[in-house]
Amino acid sequence: MKVYEMIYQVLENHILKEEFAPGEYLPSEHQLSQQYNVSRDTVRKALARLMANGYIQKIQGKGSIVLKREQLRFPISGLTSYKELQNSYGYSGHTKVVLLAEDTINEATSLTTGFEIGEKVWILLRTREIDHQKVILDKDYIACRYVPNLDESIASDSIYKYFEQTLHLNISFAEKEIRIDHLQEADRLYLDLNHNDVNIVSIQSRVFLANAQQFQYTESRHRVDKFRFYDFARRHPTTF
Repeated sequence: MKVYEMIYQVLENHILKEEFAPGEYLPSEHQLSQQYNVSRDTVRKALARLMANGYIQKIQGKGSIVLKREQLRFPISGLTSYKELQNSYGYSGHTKVVLLAEDTINEATSLTTGFEIGEKVWILLRTREIDHQKVILDKDYIACRYVPNLDESIASDSIYKYFEQTLHLNISFAEKEIRIDHLQEADRLYLDLNHNDVNIVSIQSRVFLANAQQFQYTESRHRVDKFRFYDFARRHPTTF
């Protein structure tokens, strides 16, 4: 990881935990370069990334002001794990493994997941608890050829930490679809729903390695009142 990326992550964490509150200015480029013992160019690269991702806005002659952001916002773009979001936002959460088993992709699951028929996969079902309520239900299909071993202790912590740091998988990109879906039996069984809930937010992702091979399919089902799903877009004017 490059130095500016590490500084970006530190500043991002401070902002998400509101150690730099919305409406406040970050320390100046000079102050940050002295604090982290790096060049101002390195600081500028970190700040540029913060601005591109919607954390700050540069104000001419004043510096970088922190933009207002809300708790429990889940990014639509990007590949950020639940554990990483939990650590960044600092909220209390717990993961429970409901099911972990090996299976083989058939015709029906091939259409849903994108895996070839006959592919050996792990099926992993987990609930995510926030503030003592089960509000997310995640179902993963993970290719056994890339992840030959998986146990409950890994699955209840951070599978992406295991994938990247232990198995050294180079996770590169994902194709995502977000939809409002009717409640299913599993939602009612495993989630703490409101009595008037009839729908759920479903995010379906096919995740690929750097070699463009799919290694994971995930359906993440979220209670509709608990989250706000977002992306941040910045216009880049063109010359006509």
